[in-house]
Amino acid sequence: MRAGTPAAPIRDMTVTKHIPIDREQVQYAERLIRPHVRRTPILEIEGAEIGLDLTAVILKLELFQHSGSFKTRGAFTNMLMRDVPEAGVVAASGGNHGVAVAYAAMKLGKRATIFVPTVASPAKQALIRQYGADLVVTGERYADALEASKNWADQSGALVIHAYDQPETLLGQATVGLEFQQQDPGLDTLLIAVGGGGLIGGVAAWYAGTIRVIGVEPETAPTLTWALQAGQPVDAPAGGIAADSLAPKRVGELMFPIAQLYVHKMVLISDEAIVHAQRVLWDRIRILAEPGGATAFAALLSHGYIAEPNERVGVVVCGGNTEAVDFS
Repeated sequence: MRAGTPAAPIRDMTVTKHIPIDREQVQYAERLIRPHVRRTPILEIEGAEIGLDLTAVILKLELFQHSGSFKTRGAFTNMLMRDVPEAGVVAASGGNHGVAVAYAAMKLGKRATIFVPTVASPAKQALIRQYGADLVVTGERYADALEASKNWADQSGALVIHAYDQPETLLGQATVGLEFQQQDPGLDTLLIAVGGGGLIGGVAAWYAGTIRVIGVEPETAPTLTWALQAGQPVDAPAGGIAADSLAPKRVGELMFPIAQLYVHKMVLISDEAIVHAQRVLWDRIRILAEPGGATAFAALLSHGYIAEPNERVGVVVCGGNTEAVDFS
């Protein structure tokens, strides 16, 4: 690492759980899904452009992925690595995972049933229907949709594709890290928004401590923050402006030992900081990100994470499934 003093790590050194994925598996998954996913671009901007004393900020633009988020990677990985029955697939989602599964199912000619809570945005619900999946809106939060999806899987025999707590999902999301490292091998630090933990778990497993991985959560949904403090996944609040993408009750069991080993720091930010980050992304860079997609960027702008001037900081802009935003 070339930059200054590393962020204080949050690690439980008594970790003994098995890390569920490795780099060889990630490379295999990347080759498998490559014909079906975009190699999303990176964009390097000067820190001064966004009011920061940084030489450079490198944005990984996963909002330009098929279906509008990184979730497409995990969806294809699941359907290409596992046998899909005649009943098709079923998924529960705050929105983006459902959109991704619906898109992948459409492209691969599979049936899909997607359960979302009422907090799922109209834009995401419309995309799920547009991709031809059966959409069921039920309950107020992701946990409600998850329970309903499990019942449907039991009744129908459909293959469950979990949003974050399956090895195949972690492998698919890890390809973001593989790709980013190829595009910019000089990163010192990478900021990633956290919901259930599939993205940060996969990417952190890929980098395996060779760079600082910083998790960013809304103050209203501190799932990984609370889990790391407790030493295990625990129920946390699930609200706020990014609740349709970053507010499950708890992080995944599979990603948690990865986070204990390789996530160096967690940052909590306000809803106001997220909205400000959305505005800056649009006003200065002409990128329209959804709240969850702007959350990692918000940690820099709000000084939740303070980087050294010469530190090379990457940020995953992970989703763009939002309706037009009026910032007036």
